[in-house]
Amino acid sequence: MTARRALVEPLLVIGAGKMGGAILTAWLEADDDAVSVAPEKVYVEDPGPPPEMVDLLSKFDITASAKADLPETPKLVMVGVKPQVMPAVLEGLAPRLGPDSLVLSIAAGKQIKDIEKDLPPGTAIVRAMPNTPVLVQAGMTVLIANKAVTAQQKEMLTALFSATGHAAWVEDESLMDAVTAVSGSGPAYVFYLAECLAKAGEAEGLPAELALTLAKNTIYGAGALMTGSEALPGDLRVNVTSKGGTTAAALDVLMADDGIAPIVQKAITAAATRSKDLSG
Repeated sequence: MTARRALVEPLLVIGAGKMGGAILTAWLEADDDAVSVAPEKVYVEDPGPPPEMVDLLSKFDITASAKADLPETPKLVMVGVKPQVMPAVLEGLAPRLGPDSLVLSIAAGKQIKDIEKDLPPGTAIVRAMPNTPVLVQAGMTVLIANKAVTAQQKEMLTALFSATGHAAWVEDESLMDAVTAVSGSGPAYVFYLAECLAKAGEAEGLPAELALTLAKNTIYGAGALMTGSEALPGDLRVNVTSKGGTTAAALDVLMADDGIAPIVQKAITAAATRSKDLSG
């Protein structure tokens, strides 16, 4: 294994489940040296990592076991455990932190104030809301920092999360509920759209396998076109809509007063409200 320049070391990961594991995978396997993490400086604590995580850790000779005393003070700690066990995890983490340690939480529903009360005063804390496409390095992660986080630490996390897709920062934590509704939960809406497109294609006579292939690849292609273009989504829509054509006929339905826009707004409001409820 060739040596790589580490962007952050040492790194402690507590909870290497699906999301935490996907992020760690992207960091360890990043092609760009600027976002590399040295495996020998990575410590993982998880009592039961999924099989794919076991394989990854084995590949990099990392053992997923809790350590009362780390060999060195972690520069970055990523906490990816269930919200209900966060207080106990943070209580055990607190004495292992140093003055320059940065705690990154990817636990849903846990506000920065909830994390601060279980850690030493002045601890640098960042709360992140990633989404599941980090599994294929196409995720969207939104982050918010407390006042103890330095500009250099922000730059470090921006670089690290660039290896998982895209990263953006907000200053107002109340926006994280809307972020959760739009981006965190958003992939599920797109998956459901694919389901609907496939079923509608079947209803028009397409074989099920072909209908699903058309739906999946159309969404993939449209997404790639949209993210690779500087044009606004509305402009792209207009560009592919010929007056009096088939696309226009469908959009007349989708864009009607009782079409998709009010339904999407209702769904986002419901998700954001639930996020507020979960965060207390």
